[in-house]
Amino acid sequence: MGNSRHIDPCPWGHGLIYVPPAKQPRMLLFTLAYHLFPRIVRRQPLAVFGMVLLILFVAMALLAPLLAPYNPAAIDLNHRLAAPGHSHWFGTDELGRDIFSRTLYGARLSLLVATSVVGCSLLLGLVLGGLAGYYGGVLDTALNVFVMSAFLALPGILLAIAFVAFLGPGLINLILALSIGGWVGYARLVRAQVLSVREREFVEAARSLGASDLRIFLRHILPNILQPIIVQSAIGMAGAVLAEATLSFLGLGVPPPAASWGAMLNDGRSHLFDAPHLVVFPAIAVMLCVLSFNFLGDALRDYLDPRTQMSVGL
Repeated sequence: MGNSRHIDPCPWGHGLIYVPPAKQPRMLLFTLAYHLFPRIVRRQPLAVFGMVLLILFVAMALLAPLLAPYNPAAIDLNHRLAAPGHSHWFGTDELGRDIFSRTLYGARLSLLVATSVVGCSLLLGLVLGGLAGYYGGVLDTALNVFVMSAFLALPGILLAIAFVAFLGPGLINLILALSIGGWVGYARLVRAQVLSVREREFVEAARSLGASDLRIFLRHILPNILQPIIVQSAIGMAGAVLAEATLSFLGLGVPPPAASWGAMLNDGRSHLFDAPHLVVFPAIAVMLCVLSFNFLGDALRDYLDPRTQMSVGL
């Protein structure tokens, strides 16, 4: 009996496999990944593609000081407008700065701005949308009809441009400017979800037991409205990356010599025909980063809401 082996049936119909007791948890995770990953790839290939791209951009942002072969702000006029080659993979700009290094550091700036903007907008939207939806009445009218409608009447990008133009370019001002125009969508979504949940039986039960309004919202309402909020946040990241690139292109982003994809596009537009690599590589970076968040948001929507599943795997 001391030499008995633990035999576990394979749940996928491949017979019996021997799993030593000490390795059972690791073997189970490996077996699940081995059998589930191909199915995920077949059913949602674009989701996997988006996740791979997102991991790549996060790695670029975190490891930019280690991966960049040159200082992104180092000027080398002797090699200005150099074509892509062995010494400079993406070529150099009009000041001789390495475009590959600047693209890596641009990922750090774009993801930092996108994460901060979505976080601030989501926090403000949760507070104001939750108050409007939970209490209703005069407070809902004031917040929804007057405040939210007033912000929705102004295009978000124009509001951000006006804010940055008034306070001046900078990282903090850029994040605040994009957050001011982005919180309304989250607030409207939270308000609508809270209105549909606040009269449910479990909320009434918690209220009858004497739970405070804050506890009811955090413990009973918020977990039941997270699904659309998570999807909206993933898609909002794509919009924040694009908005940051737009403001940087207009010269209202982080001032030089900080590397930004939008600023790189602005610097390269005057050399579009004689040195197109100045525009091609940052434009591809912006496109792939936005696509990764969009694919991830679509995949989260399908995963969290089975009613919206699509046969093509979006």
